[in-house]
Amino acid sequence: MSARSITDEQGADVRAADTGRRAGTDAGTGVRADAGTDVRPDAGTDVRPDAGTNAGTGVGRLYGVGLGPGDPSLMTVRAVRVIAEADVIAYHSARHGRSIARSIAAEHLRADHIEEPLVYPVTTGTTDHPGGYQGAMDEFYAESAARLAAHLDAGRTVAVLAEGDPLFYGSYMHMHKRLAARYPTEVIPGVTSVSAAAARLGTPLVEGEEVLTVLPGTLPEEELTARLASADSAVVMKLGRTFPAVRRAVERAGRLADARYVERATMSGERTGALADTDPESVPYFSVAVLPSRVAARAAAGSAEEPAERISGEASGQTAGGATGAVTGAVTGAFTGAVTGAVTGEATGDVVVVGTGPAGPLWLTPETRGALAAAQDLVGYTTYLDRVPVRPGQRRHGSDNKVESERAEFALDLARRGRRVAVVSGGDPGVFAMATAVLEAASADPYRDVPVRVLPGVTAANAAAARVGAPLGHDYAVLSLSDRLKPWEVIAERLHAAAGADLVLALYNPGSASRTWQVGKARELLLEHRAPDTPVVLGRDVGGPEESVRIVRLADLDPAQVDMRTILLVGSSRTVTARRGEDRDETVVWTPRRYPESPESPGGTVSPGNPGS
Repeated sequence: MSARSITDEQGADVRAADTGRRAGTDAGTGVRADAGTDVRPDAGTDVRPDAGTNAGTGVGRLYGVGLGPGDPSLMTVRAVRVIAEADVIAYHSARHGRSIARSIAAEHLRADHIEEPLVYPVTTGTTDHPGGYQGAMDEFYAESAARLAAHLDAGRTVAVLAEGDPLFYGSYMHMHKRLAARYPTEVIPGVTSVSAAAARLGTPLVEGEEVLTVLPGTLPEEELTARLASADSAVVMKLGRTFPAVRRAVERAGRLADARYVERATMSGERTGALADTDPESVPYFSVAVLPSRVAARAAAGSAEEPAERISGEASGQTAGGATGAVTGAVTGAFTGAVTGAVTGEATGDVVVVGTGPAGPLWLTPETRGALAAAQDLVGYTTYLDRVPVRPGQRRHGSDNKVESERAEFALDLARRGRRVAVVSGGDPGVFAMATAVLEAASADPYRDVPVRVLPGVTAANAAAARVGAPLGHDYAVLSLSDRLKPWEVIAERLHAAAGADLVLALYNPGSASRTWQVGKARELLLEHRAPDTPVVLGRDVGGPEESVRIVRLADLDPAQVDMRTILLVGSSRTVTARRGEDRDETVVWTPRRYPESPESPGGTVSPGNPGS
C-alpha cells in the first residue's frame, strides 16, 4: 500500500483524502470479529463532560456505535437514533468490500449520508510494508483517524459502526484512542457476541460466584490451555484459522466434553453444536467456543444421588451454607464403610489429588484451579478444604488430620460410584501429604481400576526459601521430624547422613503440641556436623495471615519458637547470608550452585553462615 502523508496523529497538518466519497455498495467491516472479550467495568460509555450539542462550535461529535451481534432487531434504540442523526457513517472494511457492520445498520442509512469505508490494507494475508503487519495497521489507523478528524473539524457528526460492543475487541477503539481526547465523544454500548452465543445455546455462562474468562483464540496454545484449565467458564473468540489450536487447548484442559460451538449467532447462517463435532475446515472467524457454567452440570450429575451426609456417612459433612464440618472422633472407620454396598456397576468416576500450596488461592496452579472447579466432591482435612471456594453443586467432606487412609478410601469409593473427586492436600500432595495414602489404597482391591491423578503444588520448602532468597540453590535433602509414622532412630540416622554429606536440609513437621523435644535433639545432632553460625530459616504460615519468616544461627535455634505450621531450612557449610538494601536492613540467604574444592568463601567479602554478616 502507498503511504499517506500524516504529520501528526493528533490532528496537526493531516490530509483528509476522499472526504466526500460515498459508498454505494455493501462496503464495510465484515472480516474482523469486533464483538469480543475484555469485559471492562467502564466498557460501553465514554461520555466526556464537554460532550453536548455542537451548534455554533464548528466541531463535530464522534460516536462509537455498537450494533450488537448481527440481528438488526438487537440494535439499541440509542444506536438507531445516533445513526439516523449522523452526517457521516464510517465502518471498517476488508478489500472484498462486504460489510457486516453496514449490512446490520443498512435500513437506517439515508441517501445523503456520507459514507467512509475504512478499508484494511491487510487481514490474513502478507504485506510488503516496511514495518510488517503491525506497521501497516498502525499506518492504516492513523490515516483513518485523519479522515474522520477532517469531518469532525468541519463540524460534521461522525458515527463509527462496530459489531457487538465498540470497546469489546472492536476496531472502533483504535479511532477512539486517537480522537476521543480531541472531540466530544460518546460510545453506544452493544450486545456482544458472548451474550448472543449464550442466549442461542440457552445455557448459563456463569452462576453464583463463578468467573467468566474471555480469551482470544490467537493466544499461544500453551497459554490458552493454562487459562482454560483454571477457568470456571470461558468463551474463546476469534476462531477461524485458530480453531485447531483452540480445540486442542480445550481438550488438554479437560473441557472438550462440555464445550459448545456457536457460529454467526443471531445472523443468517447461524450454527450451534458440540465443539468436539465441529469440522475445522468449516469454521469462520465469526464464531466462538463456549465452556458454559459448571454449576448446572454438577447439579445434573448429582441430582440422582443421595444427600451428601448419607453418601459420606458423616454427621456433619456439610453444614448450612456449605462450610465443611470436621468429622468428630477421627476414629478408624470414620470413612470406611460410608459407601459400603453402594457400588452398583455405575460408570467409574475419577480421583485427582491436588495441592493447595502453603496458603490460599494465590498459590494454586491453573491446572489445580481447573480440577477443583470440575470436581463434584471435595475430600480433605478441613483446614485445607477451607482454602477452596465453596461452589454450588459441590459436596465437601471434611475430616481431621489423622484419618488419611480412611479419607483416601472414602474418595476412591465415591469415584467408584461415578463421582469426580478432588482430594485436597496442603502444599504439594506428594510431599508428606495425601498422594501417598491415595495411591496406596488405589493399588489394592477393589480400587485398582479407579483412575487417579496427582497434580503438583508449591511445597512449604520452596515457599519459605523464596521468601529469603535461594537457600535451596544447591543439593538439599527433605526430611520429616515427625516420629508418628517412623521411629526417631531412623530420623536421627538420616539427619546424620544428610548433615555429614553437607546438604542443605528442609525439615518438615518439626514440632507440635505433643512433640516438643525433636527440634532440640535435631539441633544437637546437626551441631556435630555444622558450625554454630550456620543459618537456619524458620518459615511459619508462609503466604498466610500469620506469616513469619526469620533467620537465626543454628546454635540459637529455640524449639519453643517452632510448631507444626513451621518449616526449618538449615544451611550447608556453603550457604551464604548477606545484608542488602539502602539501609542494609534486608537479609538474603542463598546456597551457591558452584561447590569449589577450596574452603575459601565464595563471593569475596560475603561469608558463608553467620546471619549477621
